[in-house]
Amino acid sequence: MSVPQTMFQLSGRGYPAAKLSHATLIIIDAQKEYLSGPLALSGMDSAVANIKQLVTAARAAGRPIVHVSHLGTVGGLFDPRGERGQFIPGLEPLAGEIKIEKILPSAFHGTDLKKRLEELGSVDLVVCGFMSHSSVSTTVRAAKNLGFRCTLVEDACATRDLPYKGGVLSAEHVQQTEMAIMADNFAAVAQTNSLI
Repeated sequence: MSVPQTMFQLSGRGYPAAKLSHATLIIIDAQKEYLSGPLALSGMDSAVANIKQLVTAARAAGRPIVHVSHLGTVGGLFDPRGERGQFIPGLEPLAGEIKIEKILPSAFHGTDLKKRLEELGSVDLVVCGFMSHSSVSTTVRAAKNLGFRCTLVEDACATRDLPYKGGVLSAEHVQQTEMAIMADNFAAVAQTNSLI
């Protein structure tokens, strides 16, 4: 059986992964909500460690960093007044770095992210964060629609087991499927060590 081609390959519109030294780093929802409890994600330790490497490299190169956070409800998930809505230790924004607060999966919907990125003048985005199948995927899709080129960092993203048809899809299965979908027509998919 032959290996199918991606939509990028078939259309001739693919592009190589961006170099972090020439791109804007976007970190999506690196919040404590994902460390424990019902939204604890699989593979968080390694994903967080890889995001920290990307942040260190971007700061060393003087590249812009965008920190996206999800605003939940008081007393609920991603409580903006509680501990679980806070950034994961070591991934907090520094002064001068862009902060975007969102209430829906897309970091573009109802925010000024598009305007802020246009002001930076770079169409290349390196995207990482949580959850791969939700806010990460939705933001990458929106970015493509707006004319940006995304590089999605596979090992700096994570997701969780999902219920489906009375059973469970493992986080590993969800992650692999989402990355295959993204690589088909939405983003160049890369590993952390290839970008820094």
